[in-house]
Amino acid sequence: MTTPPFAAPTEAELDVVSAQLGRPARGVLGIAARCVCGNPTVVATSPRLPDGSPFPTFYYLTHRAATAAMSELEATHVMVELQDLLLDDELSAEYARAHAAYLADRATFGEVDEIAGISAGGMPVRVKCLHALAGHALAAGPGVNPIGDLALARSRWSASVCECETPGRATPQSATPETAT
Repeated sequence: MTTPPFAAPTEAELDVVSAQLGRPARGVLGIAARCVCGNPTVVATSPRLPDGSPFPTFYYLTHRAATAAMSELEATHVMVELQDLLLDDELSAEYARAHAAYLADRATFGEVDEIAGISAGGMPVRVKCLHALAGHALAAGPGVNPIGDLALARSRWSASVCECETPGRATPQSATPETAT
């Protein structure tokens, strides 16, 4: 898990993210969370994409197994259940703090008028996208985004188990005698 600042992504990391997404990665500022094998799980994305489009989803879940697990939860309508939990004042206040933390992290990379005050996943008052909320929870760590934490806990996916198609592909290979200088 990582919050700003981020190291610039490597070509190997961008290749893995592009493969995970099935399209070229855009606006990746850094890797915000990783699989246990080192591959990206969540990327931090520029609030304005290279083509000029505003992009509110700063913490973007890219890991295929994790995104599939969040899609499965959404298909079972767990979002309604999680939304109902926001009737609890304490949980609602924690969720509002998660929204503020998300906006503060994204603001590190500039303000974009079109998305001012908009975070992701329905924060601070709705549960709209478990992918975004789980991405934030994975990047910021346990206890920051309570709904993201609950979604991760309810899912079949575990951050402690690698389900990557090519484990460790984004990590530098150790030097061999032929490549060492």
